[in-house]
Parts: sequence; C-alpha cells; structure tokens
Amino acid sequence: MSAPYVSTPGPKTAAAGARQDAVDDPGIALLARLGGLRARVSELVERRAAGDPTADDPLRGLYLSDDAVRHLLRSRPAVTDDGTASCTDAALGTDRAGTGTGTGTDGATGHADRLARLAARAGLTELDAAVLLIALAPDVDRTFEPLYGYLNDDVSRRRATVGLALDLCGVPAHSASARARLHAGAPLAALGLLEVEDPERPFLTRSLRVPDRLVGHLLGDDTPDTALLGLLRPMPEPLPPATADERFTHRLVTLLESGTATVYLREQREGDGLAAYATALRAAGLDALCCAVPGEHVAELLREARLSGRAVVVPALPERPGPLVRALAAAPDVTVLLADTRPYDPHWCPEDPLVLDAPVRRDGGTDAWRAALGADGAGFDLAATVAPYRLGGDRVRRAARAARELAAFDGGPVTAAHVRLAARRQSVSGLESRTRRIRPAVDWGDLVLPDGPLGQLRELALRARHRERVLGDWRLSAGGGRGRGVLGLFAGESGTGKTLSAEVVAADLGLDLYVVQLSSVVDKYVGETEKNLEGIFTEADRTDAVLLFDEADAVFGKRSEVRGAHDRYANMESAYLLQRLESFGGIALLTTNLRANIDEAFTRRLDLVVDFPFPDAGQRLALWRHGLAHVPSADGIDAAPLARDFELAGGSIRSAVVTAAYRAAGRGGEVTADDLLEGARREYRKAGRLVPGEGGW
Repeated sequence: MSAPYVSTPGPKTAAAGARQDAVDDPGIALLARLGGLRARVSELVERRAAGDPTADDPLRGLYLSDDAVRHLLRSRPAVTDDGTASCTDAALGTDRAGTGTGTGTDGATGHADRLARLAARAGLTELDAAVLLIALAPDVDRTFEPLYGYLNDDVSRRRATVGLALDLCGVPAHSASARARLHAGAPLAALGLLEVEDPERPFLTRSLRVPDRLVGHLLGDDTPDTALLGLLRPMPEPLPPATADERFTHRLVTLLESGTATVYLREQREGDGLAAYATALRAAGLDALCCAVPGEHVAELLREARLSGRAVVVPALPERPGPLVRALAAAPDVTVLLADTRPYDPHWCPEDPLVLDAPVRRDGGTDAWRAALGADGAGFDLAATVAPYRLGGDRVRRAARAARELAAFDGGPVTAAHVRLAARRQSVSGLESRTRRIRPAVDWGDLVLPDGPLGQLRELALRARHRERVLGDWRLSAGGGRGRGVLGLFAGESGTGKTLSAEVVAADLGLDLYVVQLSSVVDKYVGETEKNLEGIFTEADRTDAVLLFDEADAVFGKRSEVRGAHDRYANMESAYLLQRLESFGGIALLTTNLRANIDEAFTRRLDLVVDFPFPDAGQRLALWRHGLAHVPSADGIDAAPLARDFELAGGSIRSAVVTAAYRAAGRGGEVTADDLLEGARREYRKAGRLVPGEGGW
C-alpha cells in the first residue's frame, strides 16, 4: 500500500533523483570522502611495505628485530610536494645528504634555527640543547619512536629517557653534573622547556617530554599557548608626545634596553601605568605580552615570553598579589612590568622590583580620546564631554569603539551622549553592594530653584569638570596627601529638591549616581562602620560616579564630649570620616534636613554648601506647572490658587500631582482642578497640617 501524498518518479527521473539524494545526503558525502582516504591509506601501506623485512611478520609491531631497526635507520624524513626537505630535517639539524649542520646559527639553518636562538636567550648549555633536541625528536619525526623503543629495550617506551639521552650525548650515566641538568631546579625544567615524567621510576628510566607549545614554536608556529588565549589582550597605543612625560619615558627606555628588569608602577588613575609602558616599549622597539591576571598560568606566560623574547606586562594585580609577584620576579631572564593603583607591599616578594610612580597625563586623557575617536569626535566639545571621566589604558579605546557602535545602531554620527554612555559602561563599579544606583534621567530644566542655589549647583559641576587642570596643572592642590575630590553639602527642608539636584549634577557630568544605603554601612560592632565606609570610598575613588550620602547627619554628625565608651567610639568614627574625606578623589554629595547637626569640621572640608530654600508662591506655581507638563489636563485648569493657598515643597507638589493623575486614570478622564485640590489636601493631611477651607482635621 503506497504512502499518501508521495508521488512515484518515472523511469527517466529515478536515476537523476538518486544522484541528487546522494549530493544532498551528508552521510553519503562523508562516505565518499572516506573512500578517498582508503585509497591514500592503501598507497601508503604499499610504499612502506616495499623493502620492509618485517612486512610478513605476524608479530610485527610487538617487537623490533635488528633488520627492522636497520630499515628504520635507512628511511628518510618525508619530503614536501615541492621536493624540499620537510621541517623535520631542519629541526633535527641534518641536511638531505645526512651530514650534520649543528644547532648553531652559523649552520645551514641560519636565522631559522630557533633552537639555537632559544638556547642563547635562555642561557642553555650545549648539553641542555642536545637533551632538548633528543627529547623532542619523536614529536617531529615519528620514526624516532620505534628507534627509542629499541634502545630502551621496551617497545612500548617510545620517548627518550634520562639514561638514553645521556648515552646519545656521550655522557656517563654516573656524571653528577650531567644528571643535575635534568633535575627539577635545573634550567630546562625550571624554564618550562622540559618535563621529566614518571617520578616513581628510577632516575635513568624516567621519560623526557617537551611541551607541545615549545615544539610548535621550534617548527615556526607563533600562536600563543592555548592556556593564555583568554587572558592575552593587545597593548594600547602609545601616548601622544604632547601627553607623555618625556623624561620618565626616556629613563624607562634606557632601563628596558639595558637588559631584563622587573618594574612596578603605582598608578594614581587606572591605566596610566599601562599607557606609560606602551609608550616606552614602542620607543625601545620591544614587544610585550599584555596579560590580565594570569592566575595559575604563570608558567605558560613566562614560557611564551621566553620563546618569543618579549616582555610580560600585567596591568592589574589580583586581590592577593603576593604569589603572582613572587612567581614573576623569580624569572630573571624575562622583563616583567607590573602596574596597579595600590602601593607596593614589601611582603609581596623577597626581591623587590623597581617601584616607581606612574606619570599622570598632562591633558587628563583628552588627547587619548581624540586619538581614539579621530574624526568622529569633531562634532561636539570633546574636552568638556570627557573631562569628568578618569579612564585609562585601553578603556578609552574600548569606549570610543563602543560609542561608534552605538552611533551606528542609532543611524547617525557619534555624539556627546554616545561618548558619555560608552564611558559610563567602562567605569565598572562594585559600589552596588552597599549603594543604590540611579541612572539619571533629568536635566537642568527639571530644577525649579532661585538663581543663587542654581548657580552654585552649576559651579559644582564646573569644579568636577576642571579639577584636573586647576588642582593638577595649575598646582593649586592643598597638598598634605589631600585628594582632588569635589565635595558638596545640600541643606534644606524635606522635599526642596536636594536629591533631585544631585541627580541633575550627575546627569550633567554624564555619570551615574550612587546613593549610600545607611543600613548597609552602619554596624553595631566597633570598627565595622569605618570598614564599610572605607570600602565605599575606595571603590568610589576608582569609579567615575557621583556618591550621594542622603540624610548625611546620621553619619557625619557632630562630635560630642566623651562621657563613656559609646561617645569615644562615635568620635573615632567622625575622626575617620574627616581624614577620609580629605584624601577622597571622587565626587561626593551630602544632603541633610538639619544642617546644624553636621559637624563644623566636615563643613570646612566641603567645596560648596548649597542651601535649598522653601519655595515661595511663584516657585510653587512653577512646580505645579512643571508637574502637569506631560499630564492630560482639563481645559482652563489653573494651579495658581493651589500655589497660593497650599505651602508645599517640590516633593509634596509632585506627590499631589501623582494622586490627581491616579484619580483621573481611574475614571478614564483628564486631571481636573478638583483632582489637584484633593491631592494637595492629602499632602497637608499627611503632614498633620490644617487643610485650608476645612473646619478641622
């Protein structure tokens, strides 16, 4: 019985259909390829069987006779299609006629002899180089496997052993100095060039293995070790001449050209050390492996540096850097360049590197942005746009690329908004564990304030933009270890716009706002509050963001006379905050409803104190109109009587408008004057105030 909806092809189309099925069926296509492989295998079997005295031996492969060994010795390495010897010949140091060329660079292999160059660079002896060549032979030419098995008197042991290597080198097995070259602390093993396996076996019968990466390098493969592929990253572009510290660069270049060195650059801003290294390396004509924290792959990183003759650059150290610094510093034949924002700790390493302070860019990074954006940064004020950001290293380049991608997605040119958004995303922060992140969605038009406070807020944003020039280039910093932070206090009654103003300032600077959660900071145990605050300040110091302490009098309160242990510890907390604010390098804003509760010592350290007055009738009317700007309202609605009769702050007016909007949405209509009046009355009742026009509460 035929299947439904299936047509039977006619006689003329059946063969064509079968051919088409064969083409479309992946299984049939693979079988066709295997047929070609079978023919190649048959050809190779016939070739190898010709002249092989063991071809008819039923135990072939289980043992090696003397005739079989002589046959292997007569066989030659494979020849490439163009008739030249394969890379096996060069690696084994022999020419086509069988004469030795040696491992020196003056032989027939010339500059292509990577083994000779490696031996010279790593300080290997002739015995070391010979042992290395013997150990890697089976990885380059498989005919050495049965030969080594024959010499080891064990056909299953197809790698060179310690004893075999010494025999081939003509060194007595009892030579203590020769045996010492194969111990774990000797250069071959210590540099990661040779592995002595089977530690449970007698020393002379332990197998020798060369890492695959070393074999690949000697054969001309410059692909980095696979263990490092996710860790290596490109070096940033060198700093423009106008930005770099020429004197520092010259001294660093001289150091790099004089030989191997270990250097630690302490950064004021993340990325400055990496940029300084990139500039010096380019000037010295040296290459480097820039590696994120290598962790457990330090050995592979150092080996890769030795093979390629490059320096190692680690632009940021892990939380516990001691083991990493010790491991890198223990390689005297590799130049190691470290950078981090933390001061160097002598406990990290018994042999201290050369510790230097990374130079600060003269332009605060504007030239780096200009170089990264190119013509894309010409359509707006680039200097003013990037001034609030302290990105360094390759983060500027990555942010510029992200800005271009954002602009391409929007279908237009790169704008200041694209650059700000890309820069914020590069400023990764761990602040969210103890703070609440706010992405500003307001601007100056959302503020209804008198000219005095509004002007002070604009000045605050201006200080944040130009602090590097004023305090750094013009050397107006107070000194004494004081940071270049911008600190402001917003004082006023609840609802007068303090938090909104902080959000507007952050939006104008193109930064995120982080509101400190006091519940995650204040701790009943002595010293824990200071520890929590230190974590916040440290993270904020390295992050481009605005830090907001809402209701700051809870933390920055006045010190009191010591009458007990509680007072003493409370004063210690205030003293810590006083010291920490002086060294803070970020932007911090404090808000309070009770300015009198803030210690005067804190006030002295603030850049600006902005008083937010209670709005008068005219400002209240502006606040009502601003709140209703996007709300569907009845024709002829007038908020002037509400502004006159109800003395509400901006926050309360917004709440009244929200109440009115919900009433209108509930009945499916527009906001009316009655809705607004009811909203205003509810705000009065919440505050416990007498409602105008009502006889009681």
